[in-house]
Amino acid sequence: MTHPFKPRHFLAAALVAGAFALPVHAQYVGPSDAASSPTVASILEKPVDDQNVRLTGHLLRKIGDEKYIFSDGTGEIVVEIDDDDFPPQSIDAKTQVELVGEVDTGMRRPPEIEVDTVRVQ
Repeated sequence: MTHPFKPRHFLAAALVAGAFALPVHAQYVGPSDAASSPTVASILEKPVDDQNVRLTGHLLRKIGDEKYIFSDGTGEIVVEIDDDDFPPQSIDAKTQVELVGEVDTGMRRPPEIEVDTVRVQ
């Protein structure tokens, strides 16, 4: 004997299937590079080409086209920031900024930071 399939059974089955299809949101609790953010001093001491960095400090002065001196209080390093990567607000030597980018090493010059993002703190 067959049982007729009722709309409420279909609805219940769809809800159960939908519940299993929802993404699971878990929180990562393992080690993180962000926890061991490098300082300018550590970058200058042991530069690693293409190392991702997040630095907080101040742009002290402009030294050339898209080149600036940056300090986080542990040292000074040249950073390269494309003009279109600057936020809309004005930045001076007193403005605290967060720079996200990567280390760029060279054979005949000290390491620099190629900046991808500038955020005013």
